Amino acid sequence: MRGRGPLAAAVIAASLLAACGEEDAPRAPARQATALQEAPKLVGGGPEAFLRQVRQLRGTPIVVNQWASWCGPCRYEFPFFRAMAEKYQGRVAFLGVDADDGRAAGERFLKENPVPFPSFFDPDLKISREFKGGFAWPTTAFFDRTGRVVNTHAGVYPSQAKLEADIREYALGS
Repeated sequence: MRGRGPLAAAVIAASLLAACGEEDAPRAPARQATALQEAPKLVGGGPEAFLRQVRQLRGTPIVVNQWASWCGPCRYEFPFFRAMAEKYQGRVAFLGVDADDGRAAGERFLKENPVPFPSFFDPDLKISREFKGGFAWPTTAFFDRTGRVVNTHAGVYPSQAKLEADIREYALGS
């Protein structure tokens, strides 16, 4: 995909700088680079693969966006997640979950709306249930640095500013 190389390099460089002085600093760039390598396609593997990714990102707060290609509000807020993932790269990891959707429709949506993070394919809502999702579209979950869900926001974000406020509060704790 065009442009992926420079973005991957930027994520790794930002991760190295952000992790300076942390005990797990050598592993942080690899975790973030692994997630980036999966973008912008749909990843299979069900809840096991999703939870494995969350474990690999331990030490980094995570924002999970549950979406579907058929969801108008999801389409509305998707650019907010792209912008926040770019702004907070190296400090916050982002994952998507394409829930209750068809694989071809989800892949087409990601091709038209690329984001710098992977999305897990969740046709039966088993992944979404891991973070209290699957009841409203979109749903956003915030995981702390230990991999624990600290907040789940059901429904659309009305603005990028509101999403960023929640990222600061729930992911970064500031």
